[in-house]
Amino acid sequence: MAVTAKMVKELRDMTAAGMMDCKKALVEADGDMDRAVEILREKGLSKAAKKAGRIAAMGLVRTAFSEDGKTAAIVEVNSETDFVAKNDEFIRFVEKLAQLALDAESNDMDAFKAMAFDESQTVGEALTALIAKIGENMNIRRIDKVSGDVMATYIHGGGNIGVIVAANGADNADNVAALKNVAMQVAAMNPQYVSRDDISEDELANLGKITLESALNDPFTLPKPILNGLLDKVGEVWDKADIDILDEKRADKSFNFNYLPNFLSEEAKTRLAGLAIAAKMEISENKIFKGLVDGRIKKQLKEICLLDQTYVRAEDGKQTVAEYLKSVDKDMALANVVRFEVGEGIEKKEENFAEEVAAQMAKK
Repeated sequence: MAVTAKMVKELRDMTAAGMMDCKKALVEADGDMDRAVEILREKGLSKAAKKAGRIAAMGLVRTAFSEDGKTAAIVEVNSETDFVAKNDEFIRFVEKLAQLALDAESNDMDAFKAMAFDESQTVGEALTALIAKIGENMNIRRIDKVSGDVMATYIHGGGNIGVIVAANGADNADNVAALKNVAMQVAAMNPQYVSRDDISEDELANLGKITLESALNDPFTLPKPILNGLLDKVGEVWDKADIDILDEKRADKSFNFNYLPNFLSEEAKTRLAGLAIAAKMEISENKIFKGLVDGRIKKQLKEICLLDQTYVRAEDGKQTVAEYLKSVDKDMALANVVRFEVGEGIEKKEENFAEEVAAQMAKK
C-alpha cells in the first residue's frame, strides 16, 4: 500500500514521533496505521532502554483534587535536566498523571504504569513515548493519595516540592486557608512526623541514644563540672604542648573558656572525646547531664514534629503549629501530611563539563 504525506502527518500527530520515523513505520506496516503505532512504540522502547542508565534526579511534583475535594493525589516524575522539567509537554504529562493517581488503587508503581493513560496506551507506554520524543531518561518515581474532611495542597518553586495536608473538621474557607499555611510550613521546614504520637518507642530510644553519644563526642558542650572533671584527666592522654596551653588558659582568669578548643590540637580534642566516651556510664548518671540530653531531645522533637514546630508566621515568634490551628478552629485535627521533594534521596552524578568536553575532543 502506498504511503501518502497525509498518512505520515496523521501518524505524527498521533505519536509525536519524527516525520522520517513515521514514514518508515508506515512502510514497514504496509500502511496499517495501528501496526505503525506499535512499531514506533517498539522503537521507543529501544530508545528508552539506551537512556535508562542515565540518572534522572530533576523533574516535577504535581497534585490533583477529586471532584468533591475530599481526596488529593501527588506524583513525582523525574527527568535528567531542569530544562526538560520546564517543557510544556512534560508538565502536561505530569499533571495528567496526578489526575490518574486519584484513581490508583495503591501506590504500587507497576500497577500504576499498567493503568490506561488514554484510549490507546498505558501510563508506562506513554512514558516510553515521551522519553523517545524528548530524548532524556525519565522516571515516574512515586505517587500517593490521601483523603480528609478538609484539604489543601501547595506546590513550591514551580514544582520542586509538593505537599498535601488533610484534616478532620469543617470544610470552610478559613480552615482551607489555615491548612494551606501549614502546607507551606511543611514545604519549608520538612518535618518528619505530624506529632510526637507518631514516633515509636524504638525511634525515641534511638533518638535518645544518638543525642547522648553526640554530646559525649563533643565534650566542650558538656556542663562545666563534667568538662572540668575530664580536663583533670588529660595528663594521661594529651601531649605536653596541649597540656601547657590548658594550664595557661586556666591560670588566666580573664580568659573565656568557651574559646579553649581554638587553641588545642585536633588530636587533643579527639582524645578528650575518648575520655568522655570511656566515662559514659558515670556521666550518664549525672543529673546535670541527663537534663542536658533531655533538653536536646525536646529541642529536636520541636524541629521534627510538625505540631510542635514554631509556626513560621507567628506574630509572637512562639506560637506552635498546633496552637495556630486551634486558634482557627479548635475542633480541626490534622489527619495526614504528605511531602514530596524532587530528587530527594537520589544520588546525583557529579558532572565536570570541562572534563566531558575534553573527553569528547580526545575521541575525535
